Formats: sequence, C-alpha cells, structure tokens
Amino acid sequence: MGNYFSNLFKTLFNIEQELRILILGLDNAGKTTILFQLQVGEVVTTVPTIGFNVETITYNNVKFQVWDLGGQTNLRPYWRCYYGNTDAIIYVIDSTDTARIGTAKKELFAMLDEKELKDAILLVFANKQDLPTAMKVEEISEKLSLSKIKNRTWTIFKTSAQTGEGLKEGLNFLVEKIKNR
Repeated sequence: MGNYFSNLFKTLFNIEQELRILILGLDNAGKTTILFQLQVGEVVTTVPTIGFNVETITYNNVKFQVWDLGGQTNLRPYWRCYYGNTDAIIYVIDSTDTARIGTAKKELFAMLDEKELKDAILLVFANKQDLPTAMKVEEISEKLSLSKIKNRTWTIFKTSAQTGEGLKEGLNFLVEKIKNR
C-alpha cells in the first residue's frame, strides 16, 4: 500500500524517480562507451574498466544511477556484489565477437539465476552494429536463447555506442516498463 501512494505522489507531482541500473557484459563489448554516450552524448576515449564506473543519467524525468562493471574474466565473479536493489540490467553484447557469444550466454544466464536480480528488467544491447562483421540482432537473440527467458521483462536493441543508435530507444523501453510496474 505504501508503494502505491509513493508512486501516486511521484506521478502527481512529477517527482524524479531514481533507478539502479547495472551495465554488464564481457570485456570490450562497449559498456563504458555506452555509459558515456548516454551521459555526455559523445564518444569518449576509454580504457578497460578495472572495477566499476558509477554515473548518474537523467532521462525523461527518471534518474538512472548506472553502474558499469568491468567484464574481464577475473572480474565477473564480483558482479554479484552489486546485484542488490537493481531495477534493470543492460547487458551489452559485442555483435562482432562470434567466438565468445557462448561465454556471453553462459554469463547472462548465470546472472539471471541470481535471486537478487529476479525482478530486474533485462535490456540487451546488441552493440557494434555499425561494423560490417556484426551479427544481426535476430542471430544474437537466437545464440543467447533469449526466447527461453519467461520470468522477466526483456528486450534486445540494435545499437552502436559510436553513433548512439538504439541507446535512447533502449532507455525509453526501461522508462516505460519501470513506470508500468
């Protein structure tokens, strides 16, 4: 009942809602580039994330606290330390990395099995779609077995961190789904 009134007041008085978002994916998928493209609207030179980056992005009157976690093999076990109170996951796939799509699938499903993330919305960004060797979104969806995800809201978007393609559409999806909870 308390959540009902809280959400009602936020809607009536147009109060910003703050959401906790994790950006996850294998190393070199483009997570940090996406984060900064969303925050400053341009490509920023990045280095591999050792640990995490935290940035706040306001979009459509919703404040996103975005946690970009390093995707190297030795850092992935530590992702679970950040799962608590997460509203949504942006899982970034390097659409050109055909050799590691199986690893990306394994990490995705291991993460989705975590109790702390059971209510988190999943947004998959099929990144690097601007490159000629990129797998199509349908192929990525099939290789990740996304159609087997039945217990949560999810979608996949064709994106390019370099051009910004698909990023705003992804945020629109998150805002809509979170407001309709």
